[in-house]
Amino acid sequence: MKTENENHRISQRQIDQISMQELIVKTNGLIRFLISRWLIITIMMVVGGVSAMVYSMVKKTNYTAKLSFVLEEQSSSSNGLGAAANIAAQIGLNIGGLGGSGGLFQGDNIIEFLKSRSMIDKTMLSKVEIDGEMQLLVSRYVESNDLRKKWSDTPPLKNIQFKDTIGIYHQDSLLAEFNKLILKHHLTIGKLDKKYNIFTVEMETPDEAFSKAFVETLIENATDFYVETKTRKAQENLAVLTHQVDSVRQELDAAISGVAAASDANPNPNRALQRLRVGSQRRTVDVQANTAILTELVKNQEIAKITLRNEKPIIQVLDKPILPLENDKLGKVKALVIGGAIGGVLAGLILVCRYIYRQIMSGDLA
Repeated sequence: MKTENENHRISQRQIDQISMQELIVKTNGLIRFLISRWLIITIMMVVGGVSAMVYSMVKKTNYTAKLSFVLEEQSSSSNGLGAAANIAAQIGLNIGGLGGSGGLFQGDNIIEFLKSRSMIDKTMLSKVEIDGEMQLLVSRYVESNDLRKKWSDTPPLKNIQFKDTIGIYHQDSLLAEFNKLILKHHLTIGKLDKKYNIFTVEMETPDEAFSKAFVETLIENATDFYVETKTRKAQENLAVLTHQVDSVRQELDAAISGVAAASDANPNPNRALQRLRVGSQRRTVDVQANTAILTELVKNQEIAKITLRNEKPIIQVLDKPILPLENDKLGKVKALVIGGAIGGVLAGLILVCRYIYRQIMSGDLA
């Protein structure tokens, strides 16, 4: 005699079998329904494919220029100059300010620095060689976006000529608008990996030459700014030392000439008359003193030169954009296939939803 548990297991197995059979039957019904609507699905595939192909032909192609660079740690530069800094400190020469500009370039600060209004404006107002002629990047941007046509009814902008300087009212206003558009739609700056100080700059525009020139010029301007900021103190120290060396050398030349003149005035001085030798002795002391001073100054000057030579840009470019650039252009065949697939899937989903709705309303899916 079967127990109650055994009867329950048999009943549950029968229910599962019935449910599986119903699922298979309903699935077959759905497949037959979709096959019967093959014409609708085919039409949707054709419409989707043709639409995608037309879109690919009409849509402007955007070109992306990618540049990667590494941000050197400030400590490595400081360690490289440690010996020179110690020697300079002993003789009273201040070169401590050489590493003081690191705060702006430390960590992720470089990202905000490259996105700053000043750097983008400077880049847009830079002259670069494009298509065999020197032109401002801002002029190229206006040309590639057909902005002259949009400004044809605006007298102040209709015939505006951009200049590589700031402080021009209408030009500055336009640069402010361009800055917003570039940051919002075109320029992307970020880290390649959070673990490393490798950064990437990407510029995506319909103008391939402009995209490439912009990222390269942006990094060049940032590097120039860094070098100028970091080496300013070293250049000032070197200029002061050079001036002092020139002054002492002139004094030394004058003292040597004075010794010669005193000797010529008394070629055979009487040893009994010591006062006749005073002038020559004074000039000799001046020569010795100026020689000692000049020796130290020249030594300090060489230290300053070495320190200045050791200053290297903080931005080391790893990969530059190379033509032809990556683009988002979709080929006709590829667009036809993708559009057709999307159209077919969309038609299938609509028909499935319609089929399920009818089944529910008729009670067959209950």
